[in-house]
Amino acid sequence: MNTEFYQKHSLLRIFLSYFKPHRKLFAMDMFCAMLVAVVDLAFPLVSRTAMNDLLPREAYSAFFAVMGAMAVAYLIRAVLYYVICYWGHTFGIRVEADIRRDLFSHMQSLGYEFYDRNRTGQLMSRLTSDLFEITELAHHGPEDLIISALTIVGALIVMFTIEWRLALVICVILPILLVVVISRRRKMSAVSKGVKSRTAAINAEIESSLSGIRTAKAFANETVEFGKFNEANERFKVSKREFHREMGIFSGSLEFFMSILSVAVIAVGGALIMDGSMEMIDLLTFSLYISTFISPVRKLINFAEMFANGFAGLSRFAELMRTEPSLKDAPDAQELKNVRGEIEVRDVSFAYDDDLDVLEDVSLRVLPGETIAIVGPSGGGKSTLCRLIPRFYDVTAGAITIDGHDVRSVTQKSLHQAIGVVQQEVFLFADTIGNNIRYGRPDATMEEVVEAAKRAEIYDDIMAMPDGFDTYVGERGTLLSGGQKQRVSIARIFLKNPPILILDEATSALDSVTEAKIQSALDALAVGRTTLIIAHRLSTIRSASRIIVIADGRICEQGTHDELMRRGGLYAGLRRTQDLGQQH
Repeated sequence: MNTEFYQKHSLLRIFLSYFKPHRKLFAMDMFCAMLVAVVDLAFPLVSRTAMNDLLPREAYSAFFAVMGAMAVAYLIRAVLYYVICYWGHTFGIRVEADIRRDLFSHMQSLGYEFYDRNRTGQLMSRLTSDLFEITELAHHGPEDLIISALTIVGALIVMFTIEWRLALVICVILPILLVVVISRRRKMSAVSKGVKSRTAAINAEIESSLSGIRTAKAFANETVEFGKFNEANERFKVSKREFHREMGIFSGSLEFFMSILSVAVIAVGGALIMDGSMEMIDLLTFSLYISTFISPVRKLINFAEMFANGFAGLSRFAELMRTEPSLKDAPDAQELKNVRGEIEVRDVSFAYDDDLDVLEDVSLRVLPGETIAIVGPSGGGKSTLCRLIPRFYDVTAGAITIDGHDVRSVTQKSLHQAIGVVQQEVFLFADTIGNNIRYGRPDATMEEVVEAAKRAEIYDDIMAMPDGFDTYVGERGTLLSGGQKQRVSIARIFLKNPPILILDEATSALDSVTEAKIQSALDALAVGRTTLIIAHRLSTIRSASRIIVIADGRICEQGTHDELMRRGGLYAGLRRTQDLGQQH
């Protein structure tokens, strides 16, 4: 199902679409629920028949045989409830897994700008707690509704056959009860949506605080982080209190009407007995049916809460699924194949969120196999330019082509496969070193992983660790040094072996000795392929065939190292400043 499906259809239609793949399991669950309702309806009617027909005729054997049969029926009912509980929950879990799969898949299709705007903790809430509420609704909702509806409607039909006037009293009270249920449910649904938002906010605060716990400790700011968490926690408590207040009004109203049902039946039934219009056994049967009413009505109470919570979660799920990816493959997008590595940037301008231009009218041509160094002051637009080439963002104006193909006219997957990126901020998954390296090419053999580690100058470090390539790197690679993390990320690129390389401050976390080692490896990797190097340390780019200087979103200089030094411009000034810094 694509984004258009979620945009066109209602929440209920979206919800039910996830039942289809598991319809046999759902049908079994509903069939068992119907049998439970039949057993619940049968007992008062069978009891009335036994007391009216068997006891007066002193057919005691038949009476106890009927009671024994009902006991067996209730044993079967217990087995049915086991099926409902076990297989019903299995059905719910499968629905939840399908929803989570589609949600995660859709989130992967969303671009960088989506994650720039949304906090990780809130997105985690969409994938966890919200979906749990949907699962509860998927499992318990239909079965509770079926059991309740069949029991209530069936009981009313039987009661009308026994004494229509007494059944009419119940029919007068029941619509009032339903009006209360519907009106309070709407209020609960609105409040429940607020609770979901507050829960997501708490998750975001927790995720942020735990991710930055080392920084908080370094600045002795644990109390600051606790204060931020406590503020979010208080907001959650207020919203939850509002929800429980609505639930209290809802439950109190239902309890009142349920009690009134019993009082009305006894009062009117007593009057009919006094008038000689009704037998005592019939009133007892009515009382049993009123007791039978209580269970399904309570299920309706639970259903109302589940419906409110579930549809609040479903609404948030649909809201995310209806979000269009800002970057889409063109309908006629082609695979980018046999890449030579010619890159052309034509009159490109770019701005984040329609703000001031980060890049303005930038033009650049990179020949296949050429190594280009991109330098300049911080914030000048170096990294932004390199993010536009793999189409992490779309240009605001102009065009970027690879081998003559506009990057917007080829599939994003083939584009990303052709470009290897080592970013300034290294991200490692909470996994082993071996698997983090293999991320560059998941089908790589262990021998290829080892070779990539050697070329990235990380092999000896790995072998010195107790578990070698099976060493766990910790959350975001916290158990490795900065230089080790950077070299693992570089090993990924050696393994991927793409025709185009983008090295965004690739050696920024390395000490000068390690940097010298890996620089030769990077130079070797760059041979025969197009390479863009964003460099802060200008001493690392002397081998570049051309140097591009970007400042204030524009290319202000370009040429070889010697040419730019002779020109005495911005590059020469930056180089002299760094040389002076190194001397001191």
